Amino acid sequence: MIIDGHAHISETDYGGAEQYLVQLAASGIDQGVVVPGGMLDVRKMTDYVTGRAKPEHPEPNNRYLQACWQSHPSKLRGLICINPHDPDGPAKLEEGFRQGFRGLKLSPLSHEFSFASKAVADLAACCGEHGLPLYTHVVYSPGASTARLVALARQFPGTRFILGHMGFGPADQEGLEAAASLDNFYLETSTANFLHLQAAVARVGASKLVFGSEFPLSHPAVELQKILLLKLAGAEQDRILGGNIRELLRLSGEA
Repeated sequence: MIIDGHAHISETDYGGAEQYLVQLAASGIDQGVVVPGGMLDVRKMTDYVTGRAKPEHPEPNNRYLQACWQSHPSKLRGLICINPHDPDGPAKLEEGFRQGFRGLKLSPLSHEFSFASKAVADLAACCGEHGLPLYTHVVYSPGASTARLVALARQFPGTRFILGHMGFGPADQEGLEAAASLDNFYLETSTANFLHLQAAVARVGASKLVFGSEFPLSHPAVELQKILLLKLAGAEQDRILGGNIRELLRLSGEA
């Protein structure tokens, strides 16, 4: 089974659930793990990364996400997005897990927080208590850098962390070394370059990589092809393309 481990869906004309499902089917991908999109317009991503623009809709639309995966239970799984600045964040995370969300998504680009904050620590602890992962990307900021995320992972060894896009920039060595040295640290492959993917497989092995697409910014078939071009042995390829995320989201006993 092939599972796209990271996609954004939103009530937009370019990133809706139905568009995503069409792309999954066209790509031969069985399931997708989705997070709330639409907090910023990914078609202008460079403006946000460089600070020229701020997210227009910073409130994550978890209700839309939940409605989508409940309407397509054989195709979609959801991670709830929580703003760490929300004083009710831990309670919302607990409720989200009770409702069936399979992990936490953080967005430092949208919510401008530090991984060293108590609020993030509380959310990370909650994930560990429920045995569900924390997924996040990192940004070019001291508080939300790869180094800070690695420190958080060391602080909470019982929580599994997934570093989006394999870290910051084209070849994040801090993220790679963390995946090699920490049992609870994984790398998600969407938008990663092929050379760094090859280096990651050689350094940390297939057991620490999670295939993702970053829909709608990238097409699932494009990101899938990069994994196929690694020409891995069947068991290794299967781990990256679905086995690892099934274990992280505790889906192994489900169809």
